[in-house]
Amino acid sequence: MEYSMPAVKIFACTQSTKLASKIAQEYGIELGKIIFSHFSDGEFQPSFEESVRGTRVFLIGSTQPSSENLMEMLLMIDAAKRASAKHITAVIPYFGWARQDRKDKPRVPIAAKLVANLLETAGATRVITMDLHADQIQGFFEIPVDHLYASTIFLPYIKSLNLENLCMASPDMGGSKRAHSYAKFLNSDVVICYKQRKKANVIEKMDLIGEVEGKHVILVDDMVDTAGTLTKASEIMMEKGALSVRAVCTHAILSGNAIERIENSPMEEIIVTDSIPHNLEGTKKINVLSCAKLFADVMHSVHQHVSISDKFIM
Repeated sequence: MEYSMPAVKIFACTQSTKLASKIAQEYGIELGKIIFSHFSDGEFQPSFEESVRGTRVFLIGSTQPSSENLMEMLLMIDAAKRASAKHITAVIPYFGWARQDRKDKPRVPIAAKLVANLLETAGATRVITMDLHADQIQGFFEIPVDHLYASTIFLPYIKSLNLENLCMASPDMGGSKRAHSYAKFLNSDVVICYKQRKKANVIEKMDLIGEVEGKHVILVDDMVDTAGTLTKASEIMMEKGALSVRAVCTHAILSGNAIERIENSPMEEIIVTDSIPHNLEGTKKINVLSCAKLFADVMHSVHQHVSISDKFIM
């Protein structure tokens, strides 16, 4: 009996419709039809408006808070499973709740593990995501996880700047591996910021390990939330004699007064992806590079059972 590939269908969670449309366009098919019915108490119900029986379904949606974004993804997975989809891939450009990847004090949850369990229980057969907050989150799943890196997008842009005396920087000790990877590819120096926090999103003290005088510095991080760390680091680096400071951050959460902080900082620009929808009113310092082609290419490879190793350039 001759094997035939299942048809491919792509659907979007509401918060990621714009990105999903770009991914579908890059993939070469129309975005699938889905509607969300809402009850008066806030409960909602997704409904596929076309058959998915026997198909490979890609469900695209980042799971940043509010928790409704995660709930949307779970309900769509469940709906696809009950509609007899053959393969159900959760495409999660930004994997939310990932900062809770371990017990850092007694009596707290490991939210990243819980989310992995929920996705599997709902019926996902594969996950595609990008720049997890911690690489070990891949091990929380018992299904295949394709973990992509935004360096595929950022490195060509950094090279196009043609900066001499380039120096890569990590805004904290945890990101030093990421900064070293960029530095190795770009043949540049590395500096690391050592910070102490009073509590989440509040920095008590920051010191710099390494020399930045006379150098163009690029900070590398997986996300920018309140922008407190990045702006503080950029101020210290300029005081230490850096010629310029930029940042590349995969996921632009930009909560609170983050945009105001960035606009008032000495940073020349922050380069981010469109993994999370943005409202960038009030700043010209944020440069958005799309991750749509990267995801579309990997989705093609997954469907064709082709290696994706050529998508990793460092």
